[in-house]
Amino acid sequence: MIKYRLVCKRCEFSFDSWFASSKEYEKLKKKNFLNCHNCGSRTIEKTLMAPKLINKFKTEVSNENVLKIKEIKNKIRDYQKFIKKNFEYVGENFAYEARSIHYRNKKKDKGIYGTASKEEIRELKEEGIDTDVIPWIEDKNS
Repeated sequence: MIKYRLVCKRCEFSFDSWFASSKEYEKLKKKNFLNCHNCGSRTIEKTLMAPKLINKFKTEVSNENVLKIKEIKNKIRDYQKFIKKNFEYVGENFAYEARSIHYRNKKKDKGIYGTASKEEIRELKEEGIDTDVIPWIEDKNS
C-alpha cells in the first residue's frame, strides 16, 4: 500500500488517499476515477508529502484538535440530516438501484443513498454511473 497527498487543481483542497501501488494510482488517474472530496472535480494531482517520522515522545491531542473533530462530526451530521430528508434510502440495494436508474431510465422523485462495497462502487464508476462516497456517523441514540 502507498499513501499519497492529493490536491484538487480546481479548489485547491488537499487530502490523503491510499493506493495498492503507484501503478494503481496511475491507472485510476488515467481512467479519470479520482475526484475531489470537496468540489467533485476530477482534476486531481499528487503533491509532495513529507515522510512520517516516529516520535518516541507521546503527543497528546490538543483542545484545538478536539474542537476541530467535533466541528467535523457536526458538519457530517448536518449532511446526513440533509441526505435523509432529500434522498431515498435503498440500503444494501444501492448498486442495483443505481443501475436501474441508469440503464432503465427509471425516474425517481428523489435521489438515492445506501451502502455498497468498494468493489461495487468501482464497478459502477467503470460503467459510467456517477457515485460519491460520504463519511457516515451512526447515531448511537437510535
